[in-house]
Amino acid sequence: MNTCKKSIKKNENILFKDKHGNIEPFNSDEILKAAGLSAERVMYKLSKAEKDMLIDHVLSMIALRDSNVIESSEMHIIVENALRKVQPIVADSYCRFRDNKKEWQEMLTECIAEANSIQFGSGTEAEKNDNANADRTLVSTKRCSIFNVFNKKLFIMFFLTEEEKQACRDGYIYVHDMSARRDTMNCCLFDLAAVLDGGFYSSSNGGLFYNEPKSLDVFFDVTGDVILSAASQQYGGFTIAEFDKISEKYAERTYQKSLKRYISRGIELSVAEEMAYEDVTNEYYAGWQGLEYKLNSVASSRGDYPFVTVTFGIGTGKWARLCSKICCDVRKNGQGRHGAKKPVLFAKLVFLYDENLHGPGKELEDIFDAAVDCSSKAMYPDYLSLSGDGDYGSVPFMYKNYGVVVSPMGCRAFLSPFFERGGFYPADEMDKPVVVGRFNVGAVSLHLPMIYMKAKLEGKDFWSVLDFYLNMIRNIHCRTYAYLATLKASCNPLAFMEGGFYKGHLRAGDSIAPCLESATASFGITALNELQFLHTGKGIDADNSFSVQVIDHISAKLSEFKLEDHHLYAIYGTPAESLCGKQVKQFRDKYGIIKGVSDRPYISNSFHCHVSCDITPIEAQDKEYELFHKFLGGHIQYVRYPIDYNLAAMKRLIRRAMKMGFYEGVNMSMATCEECGHKQLEMKICPRCGSKNISQIDRMNGYLQWTKTASIETKNARMDLSGNIDEIMKTVDKEAVGATRTSDFKAAEIADRVSK
Repeated sequence: MNTCKKSIKKNENILFKDKHGNIEPFNSDEILKAAGLSAERVMYKLSKAEKDMLIDHVLSMIALRDSNVIESSEMHIIVENALRKVQPIVADSYCRFRDNKKEWQEMLTECIAEANSIQFGSGTEAEKNDNANADRTLVSTKRCSIFNVFNKKLFIMFFLTEEEKQACRDGYIYVHDMSARRDTMNCCLFDLAAVLDGGFYSSSNGGLFYNEPKSLDVFFDVTGDVILSAASQQYGGFTIAEFDKISEKYAERTYQKSLKRYISRGIELSVAEEMAYEDVTNEYYAGWQGLEYKLNSVASSRGDYPFVTVTFGIGTGKWARLCSKICCDVRKNGQGRHGAKKPVLFAKLVFLYDENLHGPGKELEDIFDAAVDCSSKAMYPDYLSLSGDGDYGSVPFMYKNYGVVVSPMGCRAFLSPFFERGGFYPADEMDKPVVVGRFNVGAVSLHLPMIYMKAKLEGKDFWSVLDFYLNMIRNIHCRTYAYLATLKASCNPLAFMEGGFYKGHLRAGDSIAPCLESATASFGITALNELQFLHTGKGIDADNSFSVQVIDHISAKLSEFKLEDHHLYAIYGTPAESLCGKQVKQFRDKYGIIKGVSDRPYISNSFHCHVSCDITPIEAQDKEYELFHKFLGGHIQYVRYPIDYNLAAMKRLIRRAMKMGFYEGVNMSMATCEECGHKQLEMKICPRCGSKNISQIDRMNGYLQWTKTASIETKNARMDLSGNIDEIMKTVDKEAVGATRTSDFKAAEIADRVSK
């Protein structure tokens, strides 16, 4: 047989006839090429030994034939059978690709239908506005949306296994952002200071060189350019951490330049200093206003307004303090035409709270007061506790033990600890954690009630079924890491070549693999409340014992995976948005309507109490406390604050949240009349001018969104706390705000209102 195979290799009379009838000499390289592409689609690389074995098997089967002409259909069968002997997973991929003509036709038909819906404005309002920060009426957004439809289909066809596809279709898992997941990374903490330091090139081929800003106004202009450029090359949240501290350097440059100019004109030093300080103040005002205009009106190249977050508040220098105060002042006063200004949505503001800096009588208490005043008018900033409760890996732990701030990457995602020398764990007491310049590679969420019901009805152990899906998500993440490692630094030059990411000083053709070492991957959790109800007949507001047990089990599994795979994994409280409604439908399709689980039009986000719970803000904080501190990869706690513009009560509640170590969102409905600019917490008709042209700002999980309120019925009962301040303080001190529904406000609730 060996002699026969050798003779066939040299025999030029072996011919291949393709599907078009063309005849050409047999070429083993074509077989290796097809096998290699099939392997790539399942993130596998054939070794040289496997390639040699493949050709040997193919030639052995050819040697058994009588004819010297091989039809393409027969060759496909030979190659598939040979691959099965070498590597079955590649054979499956080869078979799917060979037999997927019908699948391609169906996919393209679906793409065309969705593209027409996007292009010509058909479809439901929910479909047209499925992304709160993308305007689908714009040509640029339509183009990106159509591309995303096609890219999502490609991801499903070629990246997921058949088993994973079925799990997604049934609803046991949900792969987030499938339209972008193959191309780039998810949310990040971008190192703006590193990019600006010494200047940078705007593109991988050289492009325009930006000199480092010599003044504060240029700093704001360049920062806007950097954000729009870098955020376009990823998806998810884009955070600039400790913005107040970064700006100090450039504020001082403006101050010194102005001071020198005024002194040169013969102006007295004390007067010159006041004038220079005023110049810095004016540039901060203009800078913040300009940045707000840019981030809320100039879409990125991916067709939406970037999900930008800015954290601030702990800078003690005079310029950092000024930056923080003016940031709040600009946001609360809003943008727009004179007399009808309203707060913008981006950047999302997060106030960094340290009890030793912002507590009563502390040096930065005035900055905290300015932030609370801003929140009462604009619902931002949110508040991140640096000095409250928290175990290893939490934001307070890292701040108190290492002096570093772990800011949220967008609405709620957080990084797992990573150290300069030790990696996942500190090498020694002197090892330093890496915070800025890191990112997430994507999230895949578990639908826990579905998994629970599957185990129950099939007579299987719940923990075994849960582990099965945890391993499925693990495999998706591993392939994602491997796939992203093939990308070149030129795909995002500001991040990978100009220092925006940790180890991001690569050459254009270098693999981004070094930057992936510190990246996290998220295991998302939805409907924990419904899972608890399935197991005990109670929601997590009444009993969270089983939920805690499940999350502890998942956490232990992720620790095992992390050590085995050398990837950072984290538990993520999924901000489900429209997924809330989709998952209820999936559950009903599979398991019907179950009271307390699928009898409402939406499920609960992550670990939150259900929105129907009749609990106070204090109770919500207490009931979500334990689970919040287990979701270190992504969490936020927020309730509806029924306290109108009572700043003293709001301050007390926020400070309570900060002591508990929360990342706390201020949530209240805020309405603005588009005609006269009148504002109040809630209105359908303007009491000043009678207009029904009302815009309302509501919290969409971690972010905010403007909605028209004329057609929306407000369901939330609210307690009026606009009365005597002493009575309010007594109420808060007693840790009870009154019996009213004040749990977190969900996107699905808005969608439910609109649909009715």
